[in-house]
Amino acid sequence: MYVAQKKLLQLLKTNGPQTAPALAKQLDVTSMGARGHLQKMQQQGLLETFESKEGVGRPKKLWQLTEQAQKQFPDQHNQLTVDLIISVKELFGDHGLDQLIDHRAQQSHQQYLSALEQRKTIEGKLKALAKIRTDEGYMASVEKADNGWLLIENHCPICDAAKSCQNFCRTELESFQQLFKGIAEVTRQEHLLDENRRCTYHLAEIKITEA
Repeated sequence: MYVAQKKLLQLLKTNGPQTAPALAKQLDVTSMGARGHLQKMQQQGLLETFESKEGVGRPKKLWQLTEQAQKQFPDQHNQLTVDLIISVKELFGDHGLDQLIDHRAQQSHQQYLSALEQRKTIEGKLKALAKIRTDEGYMASVEKADNGWLLIENHCPICDAAKSCQNFCRTELESFQQLFKGIAEVTRQEHLLDENRRCTYHLAEIKITEA
């Protein structure tokens, strides 16, 4: 796969559907050059298009990743994970599976906590968390919002496992809420399992008022 095509996959995964001219600008190539790569990737089954009507004028043609393209990103041996989840549930029941997930969540939480303790600000802690999550395959980033911050995860390396057992997602949200307990309120705004293209978490600083 050409470097430009790998970059296109990354841009569409990170930023969502985009027009050919917008992608060309980010690649620093002509619109014609970008369309050549896009059309070739469409023929390979990696991209597809749809039209979006925004305001006055003709609909815009947007490019987006296909399900096949999603497989180009890390999957952490998804099928093996799903098979193990099924086996644990069959052998030990729902309670046994919940115990296993909680144990995994506690281990991850301690790792996150150790890294975040060295940071003094909410934003600093959030960027430290994003780095760890990126290392784990979540393609995480931090953005400043009008009323706080966003932790954005553009990829889920355990998506198939989460579909088989949504308690994975529950423990992740609970872990983030514990990490920022007393300093920020954490809510999930977008969720891959709700057919969003990514998971996003909003952090709103808790204002402490003096008595």
